[in-house]
Amino acid sequence: MPLLEITQSHKVTAQIALEESTAKSVDSYSAFMKASADDVVNKALDYVFSKDKEFQQFLQTTTEIKSPQPLRIKASVHGNARGKRGRKASVASAN
Repeated sequence: MPLLEITQSHKVTAQIALEESTAKSVDSYSAFMKASADDVVNKALDYVFSKDKEFQQFLQTTTEIKSPQPLRIKASVHGNARGKRGRKASVASAN
């Protein structure tokens, strides 16, 4: 039984770098789930964030959050939007 449930939501395109083995696992899990790699990455991160009690406390007690290297957001993604070259956005984060 899959651990992640995939639902549609508003997304933005973002660029990230993954270890090669992690990228292969994402592709394999997306095939297993019959879902996009974008949805797998998004739901996996949502799952980790929701289960990390220390992170939840950090969010509650920190007034200004500054990442040393913030996520590189490129544009909004609507539905199955494709880039200039017709390729689907490879990684998206929930907004």
